[in-house]
Amino acid sequence: MTALKLDPIDLRILDAIQRDGRITKLALAEKVGLSPTPCWMRLRKLERAGIVSGYHAKVAMRTIAPIATVLVEVTLGSHRQADFDRFERAIRDISGIVACWSVGGGVDYVLKVVTRDIDAYQRLIDDLLQREIGIDRYFTYIVTKTVKEEPALPVADLLPQPG
Repeated sequence: MTALKLDPIDLRILDAIQRDGRITKLALAEKVGLSPTPCWMRLRKLERAGIVSGYHAKVAMRTIAPIATVLVEVTLGSHRQADFDRFERAIRDISGIVACWSVGGGVDYVLKVVTRDIDAYQRLIDDLLQREIGIDRYFTYIVTKTVKEEPALPVADLLPQPG
């Protein structure tokens, strides 16, 4: 966590750049109600503080090629720190695993896997199991339709409210 205090203008900047990472300096300044130089200085401050960690394009992959998106619940057989570390190291460099969350509850991890098709997904899982990285059980959920996938986080809604 950063100790940087965010004011309403900072929040508007964050909201604007999440929705359009290619926004010009001038358009960003107009959107948040500042002149360009102070606006750009605030953005640089947010970047230096690590609050803005990068800029990315969202690619509509299904317009290029069919894909399979799969959510996977993973439970490890043993729960020592070394077991978690081994699993996490193994999955970090697998390109088909696009997200991994360590979770509380009945499972240890939830993965988001994107592959060419279900056969490619199964080969990925078979490879994971063959690596003997501690997987005890896994449950597969094939995404049949994306109902909502919002890339922008509701920054202002997530911060503590004054008073």
